[in-house]
Amino acid sequence: MTEKKNIMWESAGKAGLVLGGVSIVYLLLTMLLGKVAENGSAILMGLVNGLLWLAKFIACIYLMRLFMRKFAAAEPEADRNRVFRFGMITALLSALLYSAFYLAYVSFIAPDTFSQALDVLADNPMMDSNAMSAVEEMIPRMPTISFFGNLIYCWLFGTILSAIFSASIRPQNPFTDNQ
Repeated sequence: MTEKKNIMWESAGKAGLVLGGVSIVYLLLTMLLGKVAENGSAILMGLVNGLLWLAKFIACIYLMRLFMRKFAAAEPEADRNRVFRFGMITALLSALLYSAFYLAYVSFIAPDTFSQALDVLADNPMMDSNAMSAVEEMIPRMPTISFFGNLIYCWLFGTILSAIFSASIRPQNPFTDNQ
């Protein structure tokens, strides 16, 4: 039984590495494009970023389905629940990788990310001094908050995908004894 768990974790680790890598490449591309095209058209940059996000979104869905199908083909005795757990573990590991990279990015590579967002927010006439002071107090905690926010969001998204795909990859057999 532990050998089967190790196979599942090893396969999920590889799949999570690829899925997390896709999201990291997307993040790096958008950050790089933002630096390169600072004087460019905002509409064009918005369109390019939107297309990149759509490509990442579709690639992640496709890859999750592909990895779950590969796992189900490699493990013919795996039922729907085992395929679902594989998808959940894959989602967790990819979310952990992406969230850790984002935390490192906003903490070390571009530590002024949230300060720049605060500067944009300061220009908003709807923000009074009390709201601005509350936001300023949150700035030091934003890397940690964004880490856990990304982790939860990515893991939930992957878990929902796993639930959808596991039902179609391995239909429930009513004649087996599921416990």
